[in-house]
This record gives sequence, structure tokens and C-alpha cells, in this order.
Amino acid sequence: MNNERHHRTIRSFVRREGRITRGQQRALDELWPKYGIAADTPADLDRLFGRAAPRTLEIGFGNGEALAEMAGQQPDHDFIGIEVHRPGVGHLLQLLEQRGIDNVRIYRADAVKVLKECLPDGSLDRVLLFFPDPWHKKRHHKRRIVQPAFIQLLGKKLKVGGILHMATDWEDYAEHMLAVMQASGDFRKCAGTGEYSPRPDYRPVTKFEQRGRRLGHDVWDLVFERL
Repeated sequence: MNNERHHRTIRSFVRREGRITRGQQRALDELWPKYGIAADTPADLDRLFGRAAPRTLEIGFGNGEALAEMAGQQPDHDFIGIEVHRPGVGHLLQLLEQRGIDNVRIYRADAVKVLKECLPDGSLDRVLLFFPDPWHKKRHHKRRIVQPAFIQLLGKKLKVGGILHMATDWEDYAEHMLAVMQASGDFRKCAGTGEYSPRPDYRPVTKFEQRGRRLGHDVWDLVFERL
């Protein structure tokens, strides 16, 4: 029993389902067959998208606003989103339908499971991790998704020269991310000067971020290239 407890996987998320609207449920029922990807088999991305194109993965896309905006602005790229919460998935599906966006596919599953079991090695050009749960209490830091083993896993999925872009509005989490990345031998920092990067043009400024900035909260972007 003690060994089982010791080896139990520590998750970086808690399933807080929240309220799902009728529109979001309708989108899940009707649009999932078009945009959804089963998380139980390896993915053939060329078949799923019907083409070969640069591919971006966003882990934990929240309500999907940023992902939909990026996909709409970059129709020559394919986007894969991972999110565990049904209301967020339903909201993204609504946005994709409203805007006629076809270059997005979605997993509703644990990101670590998807990375390990579904996405081929060397299949991604860019991985995005925007505003992950900071787990700000020190005793919960072990739940933070950015850990050495996770970064090593992302390195396997990215092509050489691919980009890992993270952003957070918690300074101590930014410092933690930076320390983990600097200890990795798989990546190099893209920022020309300073420890953090300026926000790339492709990352939308969300309503959440705008509200935080009005309250005086800073945002730290970290951009690294796969060696």
C-alpha cells in the first residue's frame, strides 16, 4: 500500500467542472465528432488535418479564446489544444463554429497521457503553455506542471528548432520555470537580453491578462528553442 501511494501520479490539475451552458453542451454534442481527437490511440496528424503543415500544441487552453484567435490568424498552421474541463472545450467549439475555423483539433484528456501515448515524437513545431495553475502554496509546488521530467517529454515531441513558449503572471513560478529550463540540456533561451522574453506577436493578450495588468500584475514570457 505504501509503495502504491509513493508511485501514484501527481496531477497538475483538479477537475473543477463548473457550470456548463446549454450552448456549450450543444457544441460538445454536435461538434466534437468534427474537432475532437480520441485520447486512446496514437494520432495520425496528417490524416486528422488532411494536410502536412506546421503544428502548434497548446496545453491547458482554458476557455479557448487565445487558441481560436491564433488559429484564425494563422490558417496555414495546424493547432492542437488540450483541456480537461468541459465548459472550456465547449466554449472553444462554439468559437470555432462561429468563426469557421477548421485548423484546430482538441483533446479532452490529461496532457501527460496525450504526450506519452498519442502524439508522435518530433511532430510539433511549437508548444504553448500559457498561465498554468501556479499552485502558489509551497506545499503544492510539486503539482506544478513544469518539472524536469515534463520538459524532457516536451523535448521529445518537438522538432529540432521547435519552440516552447510559456507565460505566467506569478513571478515565483516564472523563476521556477526558468530554473527548470536552464537545467535542461535540450533547450536554449531565445531572449536576446534579460532572463525573460518580450511577448511574441502571436500570443494574444487575453481578457484575463488585461484585467491583471490593470491591477498591476506583470506577465513573464519564456521562449526556448529545442536543440
